[in-house]
Amino acid sequence: MNKYTAPILIGLVVVLVILSGSMFTVDQRQNALVFQLGEVVSVKKKPGLYFKLPLVQNVRYFDTRILTLDAAEPERFITSEKKNVLVDSYIKWRVIDARQFYVSVGGDETRAQIRLNQTVNDGLRAEFGKRTIHDVVSGQRDKVMDLIRAKADQDARSIGVQVVDVRIKRVDLPESVSENVYRRMEAERKQVANELRSTGAAEAEKIKADADRQKQVIVAEAYRDAQRVKGEGDAKASAVYAAAYDKNPEFYAFYRSMQAYRESFKNKSDVMVLDPSADFFKYMKNPRAAGGK
Repeated sequence: MNKYTAPILIGLVVVLVILSGSMFTVDQRQNALVFQLGEVVSVKKKPGLYFKLPLVQNVRYFDTRILTLDAAEPERFITSEKKNVLVDSYIKWRVIDARQFYVSVGGDETRAQIRLNQTVNDGLRAEFGKRTIHDVVSGQRDKVMDLIRAKADQDARSIGVQVVDVRIKRVDLPESVSENVYRRMEAERKQVANELRSTGAAEAEKIKADADRQKQVIVAEAYRDAQRVKGEGDAKASAVYAAAYDKNPEFYAFYRSMQAYRESFKNKSDVMVLDPSADFFKYMKNPRAAGGK
């Protein structure tokens, strides 16, 4: 029994090795090429388990998922206005024919990306040369991207690749041009600001002049009214004085003398040189004179 066990085990191992070398799987994200002596003998596109001749055939897998080719640096193009612009874009692509992809670029994704990048840049250069900056920035941007995608896809089919999408991420002016535009805009804004300041200053002076004129009118009217009131008061005071004089002339003279004394001796520094017998001292020498005695 033991002498048959070893050969059986050896046979099973050999069978397992042969089976493992003859089976391979393909998932939904891949295509597989089966090579025999360096030539492609079959293409496996559907996911599943497949068999091949061990040691004679080999398998190479290709990713069929959508890949992104993003430009490392913005490319410079010239518009119909002869103005330079910097364009940043990206490409969405995938392998749809593994056999053609292998035959055309040896299955090398880098070579395929170089080819796609050149095709898209040629399309961008041609389309930008027909349009103005406004067109490529906003006016006809979607149309430009659709045209370039269609042209790039047509060319890419020859290498077994489909261009799913081409997108322009950004369109900028070169730094030197942007700086000049900024300076010009800054100068224009300063000019507008200076005009507004001048207009504001003129309006301020106009308002100030009008306010001064109104102030002068108000002050003049107030002075006029004050003088009228003062005149009316003086007239009434004169009438009162006249009435008092008519009733008692001596008392009126006494009252006027008291006012004169008050005004004369209001300040201690005042010095008066008068004759003691003058009428000024009449009521100081004889207060009873006010009563007519």
